[in-house]
Amino acid sequence: MTGGGWADSLLLGGIVLLGSGVQWLTGMGFALVAVPALVLLLGPAEGVVLANCAAGVISVVGLAGGWRRVRLGAMVPLCAAAACTVPAGTWLARRLPEPALLACMGALVTVAVALVMRGAQMPALRGGGGAVAAGALGGFMNSAAGVGGPPVSLYAVNAGWTVREFVPNAQFYGVLVNAFSVAANGVPRLGPPVWALAVAGMVAGSLAGRALARWLPERRARLLVLGLALAGGVTTLGKGLWELR
Repeated sequence: MTGGGWADSLLLGGIVLLGSGVQWLTGMGFALVAVPALVLLLGPAEGVVLANCAAGVISVVGLAGGWRRVRLGAMVPLCAAAACTVPAGTWLARRLPEPALLACMGALVTVAVALVMRGAQMPALRGGGGAVAAGALGGFMNSAAGVGGPPVSLYAVNAGWTVREFVPNAQFYGVLVNAFSVAANGVPRLGPPVWALAVAGMVAGSLAGRALARWLPERRARLLVLGLALAGGVTTLGKGLWELR
C-alpha cells in the first residue's frame, strides 16, 4: 500500500481505530474486528502482518498494568505450543492462492467467533493437554490468518477463568504469539504516512475505548465485538468464494 490513495490510508486508520477501541473496551477483539477489513483492504499477506504488529503493541501496553496476574504455569505450554505452529501457518499462507486464502481466513474467523459466542464446552481444551492444543491452534491461526485469540478464549472458558483472570493472560499470550508471527511473516511494506495513520488510529482507539468503557456494559460491548467480527468473517469468506468461482 506504499502507493495507495489517501482514501485507502484513512480507511486503514479507521479500521485500526475501531479495532483498538474494542480491544480497550473489552480486553479482546482487535484481530477479530480488524483482520477481515485489513485483509480486504491490503490483501491477505499485508493485512495479517499489520494486524500482528498492531495487536502485539496493544497487548504490550495493556499488559503493563496486569502482568502480576499472569498465570505462567498455564501460559508456558500455551505459548510454547504456539511457537511451534506459527511457522506452519506462515508456510501455508504463502502457498495458497489469494482467493483460497481469503476463503480460509473468513471461515476461520466465522467458526471461531461462533464457538466463542456459544461458550463451547470442550473436554479436549482442559488441563495441560488443552493448553497445548489451544496454543498450537492459536499460533497457527495467528500467523496464517491474524486471528489467534479464539482458541485461548475457548481454553479460558473451559478452564473456568473469570474475565479478570482472562484479560492479562490473553494479553501475555498476545505479546508472544504476535512477536512469533512478526518474526515469521516480517513487517508490512507500508509508507510512512500510512504507518503514522495506523499509530494515530491505535492511540485514538485506546482513548475512545477507555471512555466508552465507563458507560457501556461489558456484556453488550462483547456482543458488539463478536457481531462485527462475525460480519467481517462472513464477508471475507464470501469474497474468497466469489473469486474462486
